[in-house]
Amino acid sequence: MKSAQKYFLALCLFLFASYGCAPAKCEKGCLRILFIGNSYTFVNDLPHTFAKLASSGKHQVQVGMFAQPGWSLADHVQSAEMLDTLQSSKWDYAIVQEQSEFPAVEAARNQVTYPAARALVGKIRDAGSNPIFFQTWAHRDGLPENGLTNFEAMQYEIDMGYLGIAQELGVPIAPVGDAWFNALTQNPQLQLWQADGSHPTEQGTYLAACVFYAVIFNESPQGLSYAGNVNAEIANQLQAVAAQNVLP
Repeated sequence: MKSAQKYFLALCLFLFASYGCAPAKCEKGCLRILFIGNSYTFVNDLPHTFAKLASSGKHQVQVGMFAQPGWSLADHVQSAEMLDTLQSSKWDYAIVQEQSEFPAVEAARNQVTYPAARALVGKIRDAGSNPIFFQTWAHRDGLPENGLTNFEAMQYEIDMGYLGIAQELGVPIAPVGDAWFNALTQNPQLQLWQADGSHPTEQGTYLAACVFYAVIFNESPQGLSYAGNVNAEIANQLQAVAAQNVLP
């Protein structure tokens, strides 16, 4: 296992970085965005990927991240460190990412995800921030132990899980999972999952960043120059899928 991966597995990662504005100061028009999640958020550094994409679109953003391996929303709700991070700055948005399996299982989402989401959204709003749910992608092979025998079946349940609590609380959704499904429908050769069939490759993280770009700025990411380590042609495809899934 690489040393960076060992570090992520051993420690909570708190990242505070700036693009287009001074590290300790966010000028007028600069958005502060906090990502709250687990490895789906910190693998390939989704917040920085989003920030670089935003910068290529002439948007100033300041991003922060509080993420620990395998954490659920219930873990975050109970974390004093997470609450300190949430209250450490005037975040314009707080991105909320649940553990990857809970939203797909009705009992888990009703007993664990939904109560935690209600509490966390309340804390986010009390801190003066606007929550956004990060609708994740399904596992490549589904969740067979829960009767979800393929990606499509699991993605459907994840979508229903996030939609239910989002409608109840009036929270917008960043439909990353839907974009993931549609991207693969259009081009099955895309490599969005790592070998474990769960975590994102750089393509997968880039697609997620494009979805957040479209949701937060209400603009298409199509034509943006930043592609990171993703092939330019593939990046263009992912930009287009994100726009199709978010914008009218």
